Amino acid sequence: MPKQEVPIAQLQDYLPTGTYDAVLGYLRQFKVHLTVARERKSILGDYRHRTHHDNHRISVNGNLNKYSFLVTLLHELAHLLTFEQFGNKVMAHGREWKTIYGKLLDQFLQHKVFPPDIEKELLLSLQNPAASSCAEEGLLRVLRKYDAAGSRFLLIEEIAINAVFRTSDGRVFQKGKKLRKRFQCKEVGTGRVYLFSPVYEVELVNTASS
Repeated sequence: MPKQEVPIAQLQDYLPTGTYDAVLGYLRQFKVHLTVARERKSILGDYRHRTHHDNHRISVNGNLNKYSFLVTLLHELAHLLTFEQFGNKVMAHGREWKTIYGKLLDQFLQHKVFPPDIEKELLLSLQNPAASSCAEEGLLRVLRKYDAAGSRFLLIEEIAINAVFRTSDGRVFQKGKKLRKRFQCKEVGTGRVYLFSPVYEVELVNTASS
């Protein structure tokens, strides 16, 4: 996946006002190699721990709005801090990581850097942080409100039953009924049925001419 290293002077362009110094402090303290990646649908960021030859490495998708970028970066920083304290002896998203991530989030919440609606969802997430920064549906819906206008993507829950949509890998599906928390959707080319999260982003396909 093509990535580019972010010059420190440009990092503040990706972050909410008032967060640059705190973030920079962590990056410098732990000698983090931070890169910005192109859009990745499956993940928003990732972390690779330091080795004898390399520093800690974090990448975050560069197409995220500033609040999503910060939340994702804090998620990955929590992995770094967990590794520094416990090495590889604990689960990636276990109790230790959740505790550290919660404390890290709380540090920024105390300084009121998030809008009230995002702050509310983050406070709820502190009760049991998700394994993925894009896994908490309520938080994702609120963060998405701060994306730039004009996106061609919609959430599964925003399109009509029987509507046809395309995923990021080019496959085409028809939306079906909701089964508990997920929507049952049929792949047009194969007839196979898959379950989609209601907050999965897709591109609507215009079938009027077909």
